[in-house]
Amino acid sequence: MAADDAATSTQDWEAAGARDASGADAVGTAGASGTSAAVPVIPTLPNLRDLGGHRTTDGRRVRAGILYRSVDLSRVDADGLDVLQGLGIRTVFDLRTAPECEQRPDRLPAGAHRVALDVLRDSQQTAPAQMATFFEDAVKAEEFLGGGRAVEHLAQAYRDIVSLPSALEAYSGYFRGLLAADGSASLVHCTTGKDRTGWAAASLLLTLGVEPDAVMADYLRTNTDLLPALQPVFDQFAEAGGSPEMLRPVLGVREEYLVTALAEADARFGGIEGYVREGLGLSEDELTRLRSLFLEG
Repeated sequence: MAADDAATSTQDWEAAGARDASGADAVGTAGASGTSAAVPVIPTLPNLRDLGGHRTTDGRRVRAGILYRSVDLSRVDADGLDVLQGLGIRTVFDLRTAPECEQRPDRLPAGAHRVALDVLRDSQQTAPAQMATFFEDAVKAEEFLGGGRAVEHLAQAYRDIVSLPSALEAYSGYFRGLLAADGSASLVHCTTGKDRTGWAAASLLLTLGVEPDAVMADYLRTNTDLLPALQPVFDQFAEAGGSPEMLRPVLGVREEYLVTALAEADARFGGIEGYVREGLGLSEDELTRLRSLFLEG
């Protein structure tokens, strides 16, 4: 189960975005808790951030304005699209399944094109299709998510994200798509921008040589940027008689999830370097060019 799918059929951040948009600053700027670059705030696009600004272990810095991560673009409004266009985004990498894309198609900024990369096409998990019913049925939720089972499901999802044939194909397309973009701005997303997108961000930053602690901090930032926007989902579940805390392992992220993915990369490919070389098939020349595109200093 990839928990990105969990909120697909809810009103989740649409309601939160509407509340935010009524405030004084519908579009402002926000920086990370660590060192990532500041980006405009788009109320209908929570969990948006620039992967630039992070320091590498050799003292270089990831260029800002080249790659952004976010939730899907199905809910972004006209003002948000204007902001994305202003960021110069030309390529959108969509990591969702075909049914997710059909249910909530992306709205693209002018001049941008979408690249479909179905990470979970080969997954045998049926849970994502059932997740929407859990928010309304506390008994079903307890059966599936209670007793630590939510964390177990997520751990398996992260192993799949690293090792499924469809995942390797998708992330290979993503890395090579970044090369094809040749330094023009891109955005990568799934549904809630935390699991499949989390790995897209973490694997790239680690490949570029960013400090592991900074990579983890960027990954965990989802809990700050996304969970408040999902408050309507927690409220809906509480009204159905469930404990909102049961949903946190599903709708948020945990350090152990990314650790599980990294352990899978270690076991299968000998680490992140082996993952991108052997698993994704990137050549030395491609890796050298990737670093030249993304790193300054």
